[in-house]
Amino acid sequence: MSKKYQIATIEGDGIGPEVTQATMQVLDEACGKGGLHFEMLDGGANHYVKSGHVLPEDTFDACRRMDAILHGAAGMPGIVYPDGTEVGNDLHLRLRFRLDLYANVRPIKLLPGVLSPLRAFENGGIDYVIIRENTEGLYASRGAGVLLRDEFASDSLIITRKGTERVAKFAFELARKRRGAQADGKARVTVCDKANILRAYAFFRAVCDDVHRDFSDVEIDYAYADAITVHLLKRPDFYDVIVAENMFGDIISDLGAATVGGMGISPSGEIGDQHALFQGAHGSAPDIAGQNLASPVATILSAVMMLRWLGDKHGDAGITQAGDRIEAAVGKVLAEKIAVPRDLGGQASCTEMTEAVCKELAA
Repeated sequence: MSKKYQIATIEGDGIGPEVTQATMQVLDEACGKGGLHFEMLDGGANHYVKSGHVLPEDTFDACRRMDAILHGAAGMPGIVYPDGTEVGNDLHLRLRFRLDLYANVRPIKLLPGVLSPLRAFENGGIDYVIIRENTEGLYASRGAGVLLRDEFASDSLIITRKGTERVAKFAFELARKRRGAQADGKARVTVCDKANILRAYAFFRAVCDDVHRDFSDVEIDYAYADAITVHLLKRPDFYDVIVAENMFGDIISDLGAATVGGMGISPSGEIGDQHALFQGAHGSAPDIAGQNLASPVATILSAVMMLRWLGDKHGDAGITQAGDRIEAAVGKVLAEKIAVPRDLGGQASCTEMTEAVCKELAA
């Protein structure tokens, strides 16, 4: 590692503190004590109850200033705003919009030793990435929709050229870096939309076509949002990188996660030009919080994404290699059944999973 990195760390709610502490332990093992400095910060639904702020300004300032953001989970049942929307989700939504984290990156990869419900692809046949546009689409109406006399409600779908160009460019650049689709090795970006029905999605597709002109080495493909739900089950090995509008990307990324073992082992990153946030794709699971039952795997793999992002941004091969070592250690632990979390049919506690990964790193 060429430098010491400052990590803005928000444990959040429910199982958030447990999986965050577990991930910090793994990162210290892989990067060496002192390689990363974790600045512990307030935020989340429980903090909102205590202070009236889901994202305090000093937390936001630290997130903006530091090298990356590591987040556990946020949200608690019943803690909602007056309009009924969840307080916990607002934490990373505020960070997303204020730091312009426009690319939501969801790797869909079948890990060694994990049983997929798609029996035909159990030997490593699933490995693609969904890039969800993160600041526009239907979710751009958050807090701005219309509810008229309790009789009529509407939200607007927003697609801009700038927003689509940059997320499409992100997707094509990622496809260039990967090894291609599992089925044929081709670098490919699939545009997921409903261009046959709505002008907004036809525009999204047209802008992606415009961006593709600068990436002639990457194949472009198209899929309607309803059809792709079938394709992700029948031929997931065809896909390399998928780019989608905000809501469609949200839906298909959870579907993809289900095909490779579930949300408990699914990482995510929210990435902009200058800042990035990393967290497991799962929720705060308050029903098992504080019982040492949570799987830390999703957060650990999100930290792998964080290390690779830092490595790319700073030209630091050492921190990239640390991420590769963590992913390999997780794969070995699962493949050899050294420890298997409960959501994958095992009995390993959060502590046992963490210790097993750390032991592999130290070997």
